[in-house]
Amino acid sequence: MKVTVLVGGVGGARFLLGVQKLLGLGQFASSSADADAPAHDLTAVVNVGDDAWMHGVRICPDLDTCMYTLGGGVDPERGWGHRDESWHAMEELARYGMQPDWFSLGDRDLATHLVRTQALRAGYPLSEVTAALCERWRPGARLLPVTNDSCETHVVITDPEDDTQRAIHFQEWWVRHRAQVPTHGFGFVGAEKASAAPEVVDAITDADIVLLAPSNPVVSIGAILAVPGVRAALRSTAAPVVGYSPIVAGKPLRGMADICLSVIGLDSTSRAVGEHYGARSGTGILDYWLVHEGEDIGDEIAGVTVHAAPLLMSDPAATAEMVRTGMDLAGVR
Repeated sequence: MKVTVLVGGVGGARFLLGVQKLLGLGQFASSSADADAPAHDLTAVVNVGDDAWMHGVRICPDLDTCMYTLGGGVDPERGWGHRDESWHAMEELARYGMQPDWFSLGDRDLATHLVRTQALRAGYPLSEVTAALCERWRPGARLLPVTNDSCETHVVITDPEDDTQRAIHFQEWWVRHRAQVPTHGFGFVGAEKASAAPEVVDAITDADIVLLAPSNPVVSIGAILAVPGVRAALRSTAAPVVGYSPIVAGKPLRGMADICLSVIGLDSTSRAVGEHYGARSGTGILDYWLVHEGEDIGDEIAGVTVHAAPLLMSDPAATAEMVRTGMDLAGVR
């Protein structure tokens, strides 16, 4: 079976663990032989809108979170970054007065960024660099940046210091301001010149099933869909497209998806997100839409089969059952 998943960061990485649990991949393979020659193929198309240059290195938060999580090296408390991390480099940068001082890089994490930066400056595309980094982590899945081109998410805010509108990088909005500033819109800078990596289009069109993880629909899945070629591949693939709602009881499963939805004029409901994605029978991308059990979304979403199931990713086993339900719904075994 070929499974392709569109994912963001922490929530997307945890969803991938559930897919691996169900398919017996990665750390859930029953033997080393299974790990070396798996019966199934799992590809993650990963958001790069959060990527940024800081302190002279290229940081790819969502790619790294997926890589560390699937590779068994993620910090279990934070859900991102290295386990057993130290912060000596940041402490020295602070003594030098270097900015930005609101974005911390752990010493172990910094090594990943240094390797990536050196390879990128040598002319290698991000997809090849990511594959090389994964040789160290052995994540049990193919991690593909949605594009090898720069396509960063920026946010239009009212600056609290001078009351003027300006655009800032998503990381500054998310990490420094915690999304607690007047916000007016999101832009995917570079999207007009970007294109989906060829491997990404092939992973979608050749899949047996495509899953949309319950990642942020605006700045994770939305940033992926902003890259030219992705939406067209989703609409043309013969594989069923199954989406998972990131909203449970009116609240996002993780992060600040409710704030992001509000900025683009949508309610924090599974129905609103499902309608935002839309049906492939119309102009959208969904065939099936899973919502949390007990949630009343009113009328069915036109052209989309809606199904209720437990959607709390409490552990890989629970997440695997979410994935199984979506596959059963789509008739994929």
